Amino acid sequence: MSRGTILMLCGPDYEDLEVWYPKLRLEEAGYRVPLAGMGEAGYRGKHGYPATMDGHVRDFPADRLAGIIAPGGWAPDKLRRDPEVLARVREVHAAGKLVGTICHGPWILISAGIVRGRTLTSTVGIRDDVVNAGATWVDEPCCVDGHLVSARVPKDLPAFAQGMLRVLGAT
Repeated sequence: MSRGTILMLCGPDYEDLEVWYPKLRLEEAGYRVPLAGMGEAGYRGKHGYPATMDGHVRDFPADRLAGIIAPGGWAPDKLRRDPEVLARVREVHAAGKLVGTICHGPWILISAGIVRGRTLTSTVGIRDDVVNAGATWVDEPCCVDGHLVSARVPKDLPAFAQGMLRVLGAT
């Protein structure tokens, strides 16, 4: 029996570990974690791992989601240009449901306009983007600010998974 659905955003040149580790960990905890992109049938990660999409972001209404994950790699730079991706992130955030992000994933949250006044972490490479968008940036493996869970890089994935599960009440 599923505890709910958490949408995993995915696009070209996604960071392989940042999609697959949380997806498998959340599935292990009883969640359904479909991969959703911008309309293509699939994508390859930065390290070449293929990902077949379960649908377009528009196929997964926010009211049917327990959360949404914005992983990193180079995919966030493409995903943040899609108005439906941004709308879904805004809707999930407005409902107070889990919004998880790691590495370059906060670019999507920045473009969705949901980081002002929040505290989060990311790869140091986009620290200025996070700060310039009005958030407080911290250098921690995982930062939990209400329903927003963020992490820096792949080595922080265990802490990221623990943070997400804590917010979901699944620990």
